[in-house]
Amino acid sequence: MTPSASTELLALARKTAITAGELARRRRAEGVEIAASKSSPEDVVTLADRETEALIRSLLADARPNDGFHGEESTAGTGTSGLTWVVDPIDGTVNYLYGIPFYAVSIAVVEGDADPASWTALAGAVHNPAIDELFSAQAGQGADLNGRPLQVKTGVPLSLALFGTGFSYDSVRRSRQAQVLHGLIAQVRDVRRVGAASLDLCSVAAGRLDLYYERGLNPWDHAAGGLVAAEAGARVGGFGDDREGISLLIAAAPDLYATAEPILLKLFNEFMAGDDI
Repeated sequence: MTPSASTELLALARKTAITAGELARRRRAEGVEIAASKSSPEDVVTLADRETEALIRSLLADARPNDGFHGEESTAGTGTSGLTWVVDPIDGTVNYLYGIPFYAVSIAVVEGDADPASWTALAGAVHNPAIDELFSAQAGQGADLNGRPLQVKTGVPLSLALFGTGFSYDSVRRSRQAQVLHGLIAQVRDVRRVGAASLDLCSVAAGRLDLYYERGLNPWDHAAGGLVAAEAGARVGGFGDDREGISLLIAAAPDLYATAEPILLKLFNEFMAGDDI
């Protein structure tokens, strides 16, 4: 993939995220209607989720009909180009439902299929229409917020680090995750849980969080945000040499990552053992 081709993909991701974000924002203003629940009654899907994904899928298919598509709310489709668009139409749906202005349209394009263990992320955009913020990144070309270059903070000691995390909709797993948090919170500055993985990852890139970790993320949750964080200088992965994925994602400046990883590993071994994803 040439740099110019990746630039074209980034432009399409950005344009589509802005268009879809405007639809989501407009539907939020009109009133949100729940369409269904997924993994539990707490894990909701709104009609706006489905409508926004349909719009994104249509726009991408019109521009690049040979690419694959993997979204949260519709059937995955394979392509012939070797590229796949990985999409979360509204990340942070519960925030969206409650009118909390921390939700986003997340769009990434990867080389390969929608498997974080093997894909190569090429470009991505994360748009929060509630506060008009557009994060974007292109592989090897850095990350930005509304055109301003982003760089993770380095040299932050663990005791002064602001962590972010998220919790499962499954009550048993959520209880175990709370035990991990209980073992961690006295060792760091504080912890935030704001409910949208894509924006948490972008917050690491922007220096609003020093480290973000979560278990149970799907590919669409982190494809675009993970690229933004990595292109801003973060290490994004799991334990050891593991790639980020559903079992774990950690994102932080490399020095803080190295400090925090063994602590998280110990807590996960203590409290998350036997937790099957």
